[in-house]
Amino acid sequence: MFEKGQIFKRSKIHDLFGGSRMNGISPSANFPYIFIFTGSSGSLYGYKDRWENKNVFSYTGEGQVGDMKFVRGNLALRDHLKNGNRIFLFKSIGKGFVQFETELESIDFDFFDTKDRDGKNRQGIKFFFKRAGISDYLIPDSLKSVSEAETLYSFKKPNKTEREGLITTRVGQGAYRKSILHRWEYQCAVTHFKDLDILIASHIVPWKDSNDDQRLDVDNGILLSPDYDALFDKHLISFENSGKIILSTQLEKSDFNSLGITGRERITSFSEGNHVYLEKHRDKLPQL
Repeated sequence: MFEKGQIFKRSKIHDLFGGSRMNGISPSANFPYIFIFTGSSGSLYGYKDRWENKNVFSYTGEGQVGDMKFVRGNLALRDHLKNGNRIFLFKSIGKGFVQFETELESIDFDFFDTKDRDGKNRQGIKFFFKRAGISDYLIPDSLKSVSEAETLYSFKKPNKTEREGLITTRVGQGAYRKSILHRWEYQCAVTHFKDLDILIASHIVPWKDSNDDQRLDVDNGILLSPDYDALFDKHLISFENSGKIILSTQLEKSDFNSLGITGRERITSFSEGNHVYLEKHRDKLPQL
């Protein structure tokens, strides 16, 4: 029905299939389809959509003012597997035209703190999807709660106290941590160790030194094993933009060796966004 890269006038899609011409989430009234639209203008309303990795897309729920709720389009996305609806992702390319990206299937959802259209703090909903038809891409079971109806439909929104804890904790839980797990494909960026109960979603620029946007910026996150996280957090190691590890002179080489760190370690998947934060992290390393 749709092919990747195809360009459509958005109104034509709605002429054929129905659904809202204005909302980012547009369930069809006549077909078991849900159309979702993403674009740069969404950032004005606190929407932060992105490919976390080549197969996982995170999408912000709808609602411009106040906390997002599971009604209308958000409810349709949450329940799409239960209701047998297919999700099609389009990217806005301007002047009323959209480009088809891919069909998606739900993995999970969670909450995150953002601002609404009026600049007020509110709670958003972040949906995590995978490309439809991907069968050889292993997503840990702990990140696939949508497939467990009893978990999904009994999910309770955090209360005020719990939300304050999520906001003030050094390493964000909820949607932010899940974004980091998907971004680094469920393994330590250095060692490729894969136990999610042990891995730490570490900030490159520390939580205490970051503003609200930086604290929840996925580019400011890195997934590390505990030893590497502790050293990175204390600025005893850092990384070049190329990914090559940098060892602080505050520790002897023999100390690093005792931790199994040789100085030849390298991270191969830093993004341009990571480089901005890495530069600030390197500035904190003791000078020779």
